[in-house]
Amino acid sequence: MRTNIVLDDRLVEEGFRLTGARTKKELVHLALEELVDRRRRRDLTDLAGKISFRDGFDHKAVRQMRDFDDPG
Repeated sequence: MRTNIVLDDRLVEEGFRLTGARTKKELVHLALEELVDRRRRRDLTDLAGKISFRDGFDHKAVRQMRDFDDPG
């Protein structure tokens, strides 16, 4: 999607410094990815204490299986 926006120069410069992005397009794309990721994680934390697992559920074993299956 193509759009024109006015960006805060101070934030753009700090964003370049913190991320190593080389273009404004790359910087904005990175910022959007991080925003979406952060909001998704925050939504998951809203579930804390609201989910019941079956007796004997071993979340560590599930994590180890997931990590073993993930080649990256």
